[in-house]
Amino acid sequence: MRKIHVIGIGAGDPEQLTLQAVRALRSTDVFFVLDKGEVKADLVRLRHDMLDAHVPEGTYRVVEARDPERDRTAGGAAYSPAVGDWRSARAGIYERLIAEELGEDESGAFLVWGDPALYDSTLGILEEILDRGTVEFEYDVVPGVSSVSALVARHRTGLNRVARPVQITTGRRLSEGFPDGVDDVVVMLDAHQAFRQYADEDIDIYWGAYIGTPDEILVSGPIAEAAPRIERLRAEARERKGWIMDTYLLRRNPGDR
Repeated sequence: MRKIHVIGIGAGDPEQLTLQAVRALRSTDVFFVLDKGEVKADLVRLRHDMLDAHVPEGTYRVVEARDPERDRTAGGAAYSPAVGDWRSARAGIYERLIAEELGEDESGAFLVWGDPALYDSTLGILEEILDRGTVEFEYDVVPGVSSVSALVARHRTGLNRVARPVQITTGRRLSEGFPDGVDDVVVMLDAHQAFRQYADEDIDIYWGAYIGTPDEILVSGPIAEAAPRIERLRAEARERKGWIMDTYLLRRNPGDR
């Protein structure tokens, strides 16, 4: 039976790998890596750096495939179907890689940024492949340090406050309104900087981009003061690198509801 490890590798720092993750890396014969093109080539390079740092040379091989393009123009009712189509396309690629590149008695691995259980599609894709019934394998999941955990650690703050809930959402959802009954909100996948619409409220922001990498950028403070700086730094970084991954925590004064 083929074996697949889904390994959370943290937000980018090779030192954030857990001992469990390192053991899984060292028990892997084949690492599957999706290439997102020249613009994001450094994401592939970071994965190779982690392997170089933790796995003996010559004990594994790496198989790369091109990541399918996703329709990022789809909005409204078309958004979920577009994501579904992209995930199915990825499932087809994963299915082929496992069937053709992994021997019956070998173990393979997918290296997942952050934690595989937080805003990542790998687990759902593997289940879709198993449902198709064309290739058999078993898999396990190794948790990782998420960008959310790394963000609050770098800002030296907690994710929640005493006796208060915290919610993780997306920029699309935040643009529809601040969640009811929640004063601490973590926002991921925000391409349009939805936090700007709350500049008149008593809310602090803890923002980070490229967390855990040499390019890391951190900004914190009241939104009204921090937003212009974040917009400038974000635009400059995106122009310089061609892509950006950022996350932020919004912390509202309960009296400002």
